[in-house]
Amino acid sequence: MGKNIITKILDAHLVEGKLEPGTEIAIRIDQTLTQDATGTMAYLQFEAMGVPRVKTELSVSYVDHNTLQDGYENADDHRYLQTVAAKHGIHYSKAGNGICHQVHLERFGRPGRTLLGSDSHTPTGGGVGMLAIGAGGLDVAVAMGGGPFYLTCPKVVKINLTGKLPPWVSAKDVILAILEVLTTKGNVGMVIEYGGDGVGTLSVPERATITNMGAELGVTTSLFPSDDNTRAFLKAQGREDHWTAFAADPDATYDRTIDIDLAGLVPRMAKPHSPDNIATVRELAGTKVDQVMVGSCTNSSYRDLMIVAAMLKGKRVHPDVSFGVAPGSRQVLAMIASNGALAEIIAAGGRILESTCGFCIGAGQAPRTDAVSIRTNNRNFEGRSSTKSAKVFLASPESATAAALTGVITDPRDLGSNYPVIGMPDWFWIDDSMVLPPSDRPDSVVITRGPNIGDPPKGEPLPDMIKGRITIKVGDKITTDHIMPAGSRLKYRSNIPKYAEFVFEGTDPLFSKKSLENKLAGVHNIVVAGTSYGQGSSREHAAICPMFLGVKAVIAKSFERIHAANLINFGILPLTFSRDADYDIVEAGNELEIAGIVAALTSGTDLSLMDITARKQIVLKYSLSGRQREILLAGGMLNYTKMKAK
Repeated sequence: MGKNIITKILDAHLVEGKLEPGTEIAIRIDQTLTQDATGTMAYLQFEAMGVPRVKTELSVSYVDHNTLQDGYENADDHRYLQTVAAKHGIHYSKAGNGICHQVHLERFGRPGRTLLGSDSHTPTGGGVGMLAIGAGGLDVAVAMGGGPFYLTCPKVVKINLTGKLPPWVSAKDVILAILEVLTTKGNVGMVIEYGGDGVGTLSVPERATITNMGAELGVTTSLFPSDDNTRAFLKAQGREDHWTAFAADPDATYDRTIDIDLAGLVPRMAKPHSPDNIATVRELAGTKVDQVMVGSCTNSSYRDLMIVAAMLKGKRVHPDVSFGVAPGSRQVLAMIASNGALAEIIAAGGRILESTCGFCIGAGQAPRTDAVSIRTNNRNFEGRSSTKSAKVFLASPESATAAALTGVITDPRDLGSNYPVIGMPDWFWIDDSMVLPPSDRPDSVVITRGPNIGDPPKGEPLPDMIKGRITIKVGDKITTDHIMPAGSRLKYRSNIPKYAEFVFEGTDPLFSKKSLENKLAGVHNIVVAGTSYGQGSSREHAAICPMFLGVKAVIAKSFERIHAANLINFGILPLTFSRDADYDIVEAGNELEIAGIVAALTSGTDLSLMDITARKQIVLKYSLSGRQREILLAGGMLNYTKMKAK
């Protein structure tokens, strides 16, 4: 029986377990990436392990999230990241060099390799044929130290692409169409492999747009084959020697196949406030627009910005629209500057933003009150733009630029223009001078820690009885942005006591205060949630800060993969209701007891919750491997790692 691409790469990197879907496996990691919002804590954790040099083929530390230096905190963290990278064998991509996923695709991505990144959009690397997976920073730290990455062996879904995209329809419309089919929930434990004759019509940047937003589906990762288009891209990056052909065997099998006819797609948008709330652009046409933002790791490639420039040439942005463009990398910015495309964007009234994540994470360019903002990024969760009342729509560069020109949502096919044909360049502008290699004299490097940088908080062994109260009850699709706000709050990421003040800030501003009071009184805090708890960012602070506040368990209808792993890593018990109806029984403020935890986790049996307030007994389940149960009992991954090292 033939193998699909996912199975081939997993098989070549398998360290523990068997490739049986649903079972835990461990794989060797070739490359890692971090970004500054998650990387500071990841490197503090790496230092705590006592490993002198990283043991991966390549590890890169990027600064791309917190470049707004409205205080000393971000600049101090950047200096820490630079010095810790120099000392421990890590390459350091300076602020201004670009967004981690765009730069990694351009300069470091290799077909057939494994990449683990402390950012949920790490699967962007699947556009070049990597098995690229997002994870919490602690998992990345372990991988840098030479440890394997543990995951559930996934089911493989093939998306069979046929035909060719028509004019004015682009890769963003492909992934929005897939989100319309699969939605943002119910896909945990799956990976997506793209195939079919339509694959050959898509360039690597287009493929990367599609794999990037696979994160919104909740799948472990997404991947395209490595073919002649991949080779051409790597050759143009001066890295043809990194190319390897990777394709599924003709008789490869899949758990499910979904057919997508590229020729039949039309421009789409995701409406507020979820990436799977899909409508066609024509259905939304005429909606007044206040702001348009083009950029982010999803749509900021050379190809994307050349499309924008061609559409703007000789025209003006509508006077009522604030229009910003953020090139994804210094490479992209230099190329559009040298060929005149940047001048066309500026002449049309575009605001040129730094090559960072910026507006995507709410770090600048917040829309006005009640604004309609059209953005090419990947998430439109309520409040993520830093304006809670704003209505954010996700769109392709083509649809976004059409709205910028007309002032209303407009199907780009209705502009009456010829579709710009943008070919891939034979050679990209290459200058890696802003990627600093590690020091060849590591013993001479002194790591610099500013006053905002603290030590990783220490977890405590899980108690045999959790006795406390439901400090907060939330609904479905709670994202890590709901739990730990981004934007300006991210500057406290290396100061856990301070950052913990903002846990659930937008849902219950008193959550942090109540939780600390409970903790000091010896009362455990418990969070109750609906389906798909922990969607979105891989931000492990959404587990670290609740741990610091004394949260011992989260009880939900279902969890998303990365967040569930982060909870385990920091000693918080992720439990699920055996019946969804039990969610309606428990209420915020209710006093609860969960007894016999050690014996249950040791034997793998269900747990019993006693709701003292409601006088109800409820059966709780969990999906934990034996290793994960040991991590929880130890009080988290750091404790577990130290215990195993003895």
